[in-house]
Amino acid sequence: MPSPRSGRERRGGSGGGRPEFLSLSQRGPAAPDSPSRRREPAGAAAAPLPEEDCMKLNPSFVGIALSSLLAVDLWASKRLGVCAGEGSAWGSARPLMKVIEVSGHGIPWLLGTFYGLCQSDSSAAREVLLNLLFALLLDLVMVALVKGLVKRPRPTHNKMDMFVTISVDKYSFPSGHATRAALVCRFVLRHLVLAVPLRVLVVLWALVVSISRVMLGRHNMTDVLFGLLLGYALYGVVEHCWLSPATAPALFALWSR
Repeated sequence: MPSPRSGRERRGGSGGGRPEFLSLSQRGPAAPDSPSRRREPAGAAAAPLPEEDCMKLNPSFVGIALSSLLAVDLWASKRLGVCAGEGSAWGSARPLMKVIEVSGHGIPWLLGTFYGLCQSDSSAAREVLLNLLFALLLDLVMVALVKGLVKRPRPTHNKMDMFVTISVDKYSFPSGHATRAALVCRFVLRHLVLAVPLRVLVVLWALVVSISRVMLGRHNMTDVLFGLLLGYALYGVVEHCWLSPATAPALFALWSR
């Protein structure tokens, strides 16, 4: 026979005989992690993503276009680097390309212009040569500044056997040869009286020097294109700041001695 106490325990009453069941409304507050507390009102809108996250998830058209242009530039430059090494497709033409490279180098142009300035007896010739020297120095400074700021490495297929390099020459953008070729070409065509065949040769020289930079593997195509544009623009600066006996009398007095 079960004891009376055990029967009362099964009924759960301490005296009233009701079962000891509690409804949900009689329980304590819901746990912090319960679904009822995490559920938001039905009409509440989702918080928008921050703007920077949207930009990462949805890249802009300009970014995609620039990335595509860079990929095409690298691919085309490598395909056109036919003289980058002796074992390249046109490796036998590499010595000729290196001669063309020297013809557009800054040191021969600076030394030749300085020598002509020292040997000149004509005031008009000194004026032209002095401004050409100023243009060449401006070209060197501007190219070095842009290369130092951009710091784009040279193509991976380039062979570092260039003629007389300095620290910034390890960078590729822009092409100093292309900048100098465009600058000298505009200067010569503007201030020297040449026959038509010679004028055509000057333009062809500037184009060949620029193209040879890609063929030798020294630069990418965009390096050369920007270099041509920069050289073309620098000539405008030289014309605007043209040195003459009226604007720079001290310089002309120095060279006239």
